[in-house]
Amino acid sequence: MADDTEQQYEVLWPRSRRQTGIRPLARRLDTLNGKTVAQLWDFIFRGDEVFALLEEGIKARFPGVRFVSWKEFGCTHGADEHEVLASLPGRFRAMGVDAVISGMGC
Repeated sequence: MADDTEQQYEVLWPRSRRQTGIRPLARRLDTLNGKTVAQLWDFIFRGDEVFALLEEGIKARFPGVRFVSWKEFGCTHGADEHEVLASLPGRFRAMGVDAVISGMGC
C-alpha cells in the first residue's frame, strides 16, 4: 500500500545571491568626434568583419573619432581572459580610451 503522506525536500535557488547593488550607468558621450574608442572581441564570431564595418559607419558620422583595434588587446575569452580583462582599465587610461565597443559571439 502506498504512503499517502507528502514528502518535503530542501531545494536550492539556482541563482546566487546578488553580488553587487544596482549602480548608475556611466554618462554617455555627447559625441565621438575627438574621442578614442577601443574595440574588444572574444574571437568567436566574425569580429574582424564586424569591427571593420562599424569603423566605417562610425567614421562617416564622426570623422574625428580614433579607434584602438581589437588586435591590441587580444582575446577577451579563454584561458587568459581574467588577466586580459584585469589589465584593461590601466591600458585604457594609458591609451586615452574614452569609450569601448565590446563584441562577443553567441
